Amino acid sequence: MEFVIKNKTDKTKYELAQAMKDLMKSREIEKISVSDICDGAMVSRPTFYKYFRDKYDLVNWYFDKVATNSFLQMGTSMTLREALTRKYIIMQEEGSFFPVAFRSHSQNNLMEYDYNSIYDFYCGYIADKTGHKITGDMEFILKVYCAGSIHMTVEWAVSGMTTPPEEMADLLIRSLPEELKRILPVD
Repeated sequence: MEFVIKNKTDKTKYELAQAMKDLMKSREIEKISVSDICDGAMVSRPTFYKYFRDKYDLVNWYFDKVATNSFLQMGTSMTLREALTRKYIIMQEEGSFFPVAFRSHSQNNLMEYDYNSIYDFYCGYIADKTGHKITGDMEFILKVYCAGSIHMTVEWAVSGMTTPPEEMADLLIRSLPEELKRILPVD
């Protein structure tokens, strides 16, 4: 995926992410050290820690850049189906990055980060559309849907991403509870 590099900070972050991606082609996250990442990016450890708390924070930042940005356009220029499809296409294009990242169950892991990101996004979207904060039954329904959709995304990623992105998006749309279908821009 191509990125617009606006400044030296962006350049350094993307170099660190590229080094991490390169290492993830042959190792699980737990076997990668910050020193390995710094060596690959040719930056110092203090530089790494200037931008990221740990290697998981780097993975989550990169995920944010490549996958969740598609959701920011939902409701304006994209439907939910289009945003989900785009997310899955990007995940496929990134090769081994997502399967390796989703296999990690350490603290601050990508699965937890993805759940929190998507849940927070939907909460904000629903609050904007309805004029009030999500609570009660709707909050429960949204949590269950987000947990299920993230679980299925992880399963899809770690099992080889063989189901086409459009089909994954359609399956998640079909499993969307009616209460959410009435609010979210599905089609």
